[in-house]
Order: sequence, then C-alpha cells, then structure tokens
Amino acid sequence: MSFENCNPDMLKKLNDKCGVLGVYLNSQKHADDSDAARLTYYGLSALQHRGQESAGIAVKCGDKIKTHKDFGLVQNIFSAADLEKLSGHISLGHVLYSVTEDMHTEDILPFVSNFKLGQIAVSHNGQLINYSALREYLEESGCTFASGSNSEIIAKLVSKNSKKGLERALTEALQMIKGAFAVTIMTENCLMGARDPNGIRPLCLGQLENGWVLASESCAIDAIGAAFVRDIQPGEVVIINDDGVLSFSLGEKNPKKTCIFEYVYFSRPDTVLDGISVQEARFRMGEVLAQENPVDADVVIGVPDAGLGAAMGFSKASGIPYAMGIVRNNYVGRTVIAPTQQEREHRVFVKFNALKSDVKGKRVILIDDSIISGSTSRRLVTLLRNAGAKEVHFRVSSPPVRFQCYFGIHTPCKEDLISARLNADEICREIGADSMAFISPEGMMDVLKSLNPANFGYCKGCFSGEYPFEI
Repeated sequence: MSFENCNPDMLKKLNDKCGVLGVYLNSQKHADDSDAARLTYYGLSALQHRGQESAGIAVKCGDKIKTHKDFGLVQNIFSAADLEKLSGHISLGHVLYSVTEDMHTEDILPFVSNFKLGQIAVSHNGQLINYSALREYLEESGCTFASGSNSEIIAKLVSKNSKKGLERALTEALQMIKGAFAVTIMTENCLMGARDPNGIRPLCLGQLENGWVLASESCAIDAIGAAFVRDIQPGEVVIINDDGVLSFSLGEKNPKKTCIFEYVYFSRPDTVLDGISVQEARFRMGEVLAQENPVDADVVIGVPDAGLGAAMGFSKASGIPYAMGIVRNNYVGRTVIAPTQQEREHRVFVKFNALKSDVKGKRVILIDDSIISGSTSRRLVTLLRNAGAKEVHFRVSSPPVRFQCYFGIHTPCKEDLISARLNADEICREIGADSMAFISPEGMMDVLKSLNPANFGYCKGCFSGEYPFEI
C-alpha cells in the first residue's frame, strides 16, 4: 500500500531505529569479568553511525543485570572505570537515534525488566507497526510502562508469558509483534537474538575464541576481533549459552525483504549484509549510474561518506578522474538522523567544506547516495560554486525517495521529501545544479541481483510506496 501523507503521531513516538550488539562469553573460559562490557563498547563504537543520540550497555552481574547508559556518543558515555564496574560474561549494547526532541532517560536502551524467571534486558532495532495495539492490550492486562520504547513492549510480552518457559515466551512474543525488528535479549544465563520474518532489519552472528557475538552489522564483529559466521536468517531465533548456538524458526514463511536503504546509505561500507559487500554494491551502483546518465565533465567527487563508493564506480565507468573534492567534519553527526529538520539544516552548514584545488575552474560531477529533503544537496552545490566550480552536475546512486519508511529508518513526512513534490528537472533548479539524474530502479536492482542472485528480495517502500505488508 502507499501513503499520501505521513501519520504525525508516528513521528511523535520514540522510534528504536538504531544498532544492537550482544556478547556472550563462555562462563568457564572468559579471562576477565569486564571483558564482555569492553567488547560491547568497541562493537558499539563501530555501530556509532547507526545512532548518535544515546547509548547503553547492560551486563549480567551475579544474579542481577546492571546497566550504564546516557545521552551522547559511545566514547563520551563510557570511561574505563565505568566498564570495570560492568562485570559479567553476558553483555547487551545499543546505540539510538531519536525522531523526537522529547526523549527521556527511560527511553535509552537496553531496557531491563523484572519477571517471574528473573530479569531480562532487551535492545531492538526497527519499528513495530502494531505498537499502539500491543500497548493497549498490555495495559488492559495490568502492565505499566516507563518509556515509549518498542523494546519495552517486547520485554512485557515475554514477561507476560514467562510461566510457559523462556523459549516459548520469546517465541510467542515475537509472533505477536508486526513490523521490522532485529532484537537482542539477555537473560541471567543466555543471549538471544531474532530477526523479523521478512528480514527487513539486519542482524548477524560472529564467533569469539571463547564466545559469540550478535550485531546489527558485520563491521562491529570485525571491530572486536571476532570471526563473522553468518547472517541471522529472516524469521530465525537464536539462543546462545555455554552449549553453543541453538537456532529455530518462528514458523512464518514470508518473502525476504531486506531494507534496500541499508545498501544505499545506512550501513557502513565495510559491512557485508546478506552476502553482499556494501562497498561493492555502492561501487557497482555508481558504474550503472554513469552508464545510464553520462555527462561531459573534468572530475568526479562523492559526498562523504556513503557517496564515495558510488563516485569511485562512476569514475571508473566514465573514465573521468576521481578526486576528493569535499571534506567532511567527522565530529558532526549524520544529518538525516538528526531529531528535527532545523537541526538537520544547521548541521549541513558545518558538516562539509570544498577543496578548491580539486574543483576550481572544473566541470564537476557530484555523486550522492540519496536526496531526502534537498537541504544538503543545495548546500553542497553552493559550496562547490563558491570554491570555483565551473559546472556542477548532480547524480544520485539511488532512485528518488518519495515515500516514508515505517520500518526502522527515519525519513521526513512525504510533503518534506523533495522527490515527492518535484521531478528531476525541478529538483535541479531547486538545488542550483547544471544537471540532475537518478539511477533507475531497474539499474539498482540489477546490481543487487548480480551480486547475490540466490538471496534476492528487498523492501523498496521508500522508492515505490509498496511495502512488504499492510500498515
């Protein structure tokens, strides 16, 4: 189905669109009581691009779960002393970005809940489209809520069915929720993970010498020195303890619909997702973009960071030299995940600067991964012209984003999406470029299919308005 307008209430709620990570160290083999927390810290640092508003770590300490979490970046929240206090062999981590300014400490994950079998901690990436119905159902059953987090819904559902045993309680809870989710759960003696039946949100498994890792992206597994094992499959649940990894299916047989925007923008380029290198996908998309939309120019540059791979591919396919062209301030967060449009526009002005030596007096092809509101694009064209660029030709390595995402990546309301209001020629005039073109949907899908034909299936709702299931 498609949406003519966004639901304003959707943007008022806290949306757990973020990164998750869990570490399980064999209780008999881990060398140091704080190893799990330290590994989680390094893994969260590698996932920082997925959320820059807050971060948290929960660790099983004796018979209790202890947490440390706050607003800000991972490196600013956790000191060496903080990590020393988080002693335990099971750890859960989370980085979050919020789509609301009205965020409270209670909304920072992991979320810890007490129930009959003890305590559990939950971290979640994605969006439950039946959040309101489930919350009403739980409230009518006597549950109270401390946050607006999707993770608390999952924790309450597990707790409600705890008398049936943890494995069955988790299975029944996951079968009740609808939407996109990669969820990690820590109990007093195991680490659990699950991926939604369509596989919209990513989750993968890594192995340590003395344990296991669950993470949103493989780059986090690499960062802590673990070996990548495999992606968690759509609809799969894994339970990790001293005996190893137990895997079973939720039973739903739905078509695979991995979020295509993970390849376009959200994932780090060194991540491998569902068998496809994100960097290679972006490079190939740049090649196709050059073949579909050629233009005479002197230099190709990419918008850091997600546009660089496509710019390299465009350069190779076109034979036009590649140059740096734009410098990114690494201490400014990703503008698309800032909580408000005003903050997104402000960040653009301090996020980028042009290298005059690369662009002065030249016809420039500027490659970006996507256009959302157009504010960044307009600023970049202005930067290049002020630096002396003779011409600026804007190319985008994804199709026009015309619809809102409801499954874990925050995009503005439809009326704030520039491609929902304007065609390519109109956008060109709006941002002040000399020409403007997008890759075709067919070209993008051909790239992904060629890279992994056996694992083909993607959610393209932000481009087409057609979603894996009805909202």
